[in-house]
Amino acid sequence: MTRTRDDTLEGVASRSVTTDRLETHYLESGGGTGAGETGGEREAVDTDSTVVFLHGNVSSSRFFEDVISSLPERYRAIAPDLRGYGDSETKPVDATNGLGDFEADLRALVSELDLGTPFTLVGWSNGGGVAMRYAIDNPGDVDSLVLVNPLSPYGFGGTKGEDGTPCFEDYAGSGGGLGNDAFVSGLADRDRSEGGEASPRKILRTYYVAPSHTFDTEREESYLTGMLDTVTGAENYPGNATQSENWPGVAPGDAGVNNAISPKYCSLEQITDIDPDEKPPVLWLRGDSDQIVSNESLFDVGTLGRMGTVPDWPGEEVFPPQPMVDQTRAALEEYADAGGEFEEVVFGKTGHAPHVEVPGDFLNRLESVL
Repeated sequence: MTRTRDDTLEGVASRSVTTDRLETHYLESGGGTGAGETGGEREAVDTDSTVVFLHGNVSSSRFFEDVISSLPERYRAIAPDLRGYGDSETKPVDATNGLGDFEADLRALVSELDLGTPFTLVGWSNGGGVAMRYAIDNPGDVDSLVLVNPLSPYGFGGTKGEDGTPCFEDYAGSGGGLGNDAFVSGLADRDRSEGGEASPRKILRTYYVAPSHTFDTEREESYLTGMLDTVTGAENYPGNATQSENWPGVAPGDAGVNNAISPKYCSLEQITDIDPDEKPPVLWLRGDSDQIVSNESLFDVGTLGRMGTVPDWPGEEVFPPQPMVDQTRAALEEYADAGGEFEEVVFGKTGHAPHVEVPGDFLNRLESVL
């Protein structure tokens, strides 16, 4: 049974609903009365637009709470917790279906809440990958696609070049076997301490945002809770792994989140194949100081190998850092050449979470497409 929160910001409701796939917790604002209440039925009202926000890996709807509380009342905002995150039900992630489990869960939620279509779909990091998957399969549902520091269309890790060429045939160097054990343990133990380079709080402060960013104390605690509400294990985060003869010795398994975003299973470049008449405009928002999704991600084993942190790196020709930003730009340029349109907006001195770091600028850009 999911739970509803009693600590939401003013104007934000905490609710849960049972779909035919998952008991899903979500935050909601705008679009009528009763937004400050938790649970219960929502009164149906007319709105100018509906916006759905999808969080990233090791996070939850809490990371969008400030944004949805600041949206004008005329917009209805929905921010669900994906399976295995936040206050939603825990179910295994079938990695062999890529991000398909998350996409199907979202489709069931859209139907159960009778959101109506089209709506604006906002996806951050892994949520950007889910948003792309949803738009590929349901283009008529999406009037605008907003990608915030999104996963590359070729997944995370194990590829090179703008076309996402696999470094190895078995996609070694990506997947669940590359999770940081100390970080995973910290999540499992719900560690709120400030000690340790891999503690959840340290990761939040160091990598989720630019180094110059400082948190409001209360909001930091909420974001940290959003991280700690991640289900760990072989079927969720980070997932299982298989041994490989290729560097660095591990390849993707068949379950869990980090395998679902491995290029072995995660294929989102088909976004360019959406019918030109149905292609939603894409707004790509990213921070210029992102250390998680970048051309030299500090979470990419290719970067760590080049730095000497992971030994026996086979070199630039075999396994360079994945050019994640360049891959996304190349795919979106092809998207535009095939009848779509996109705009890239880069926030200066901003890391992986522009909606947290520069919420005013983020909202201005978001409202421009609503």
